[in-house]
Amino acid sequence: MSDLTTEVEAIIRNVPDFPKPGIQFKDITPLLSDSELLAKVIAHFHDHYASKKIDVIVGVESRGFLFGIPLALSLGVPFVPARKKGKLPADKIEYSYDLEYGSATLEMHRDAITAGQRVVIIDDLLATGGTANATGQLVQQLGGEVASFAFVIELGFLNGRQAIGDCDVLSLINYS
Repeated sequence: MSDLTTEVEAIIRNVPDFPKPGIQFKDITPLLSDSELLAKVIAHFHDHYASKKIDVIVGVESRGFLFGIPLALSLGVPFVPARKKGKLPADKIEYSYDLEYGSATLEMHRDAITAGQRVVIIDDLLATGGTANATGQLVQQLGGEVASFAFVIELGFLNGRQAIGDCDVLSLINYS
């Protein structure tokens, strides 16, 4: 385990029974309050992707925006938001998927990604993989190539990697 992983793991707050009984919520807000540690996390992602050909960073609403925008800025590439249905104003595409307790729809502007662009999809957490997979489907609908997924936290015991298929995945913390 790296020093950075240990530092971040120590600052993540566990909130029992949120949002429902039996769930152990991993709260990243203490990380967001520590600018030095947050900068190290962004640098970690930057270092992983700096030598790879990445054209676009896609952040998943909403916590993916918190990590995706600074990563895009550090790499000098565009940032594209994947948003919940009804939040984007221009011509868009959508992808609907099932959740453990319902369904959801994500949208992306139709002109956000051009064919052949290599994309990193970033979010704070990988759980069952439904949201990450939906975002990947949107990228592919637009002709983009999902080069990698990046997460601060992965709940490995939920097997989310199976939902996103054979793709590069970078997780800072993995709770197996």
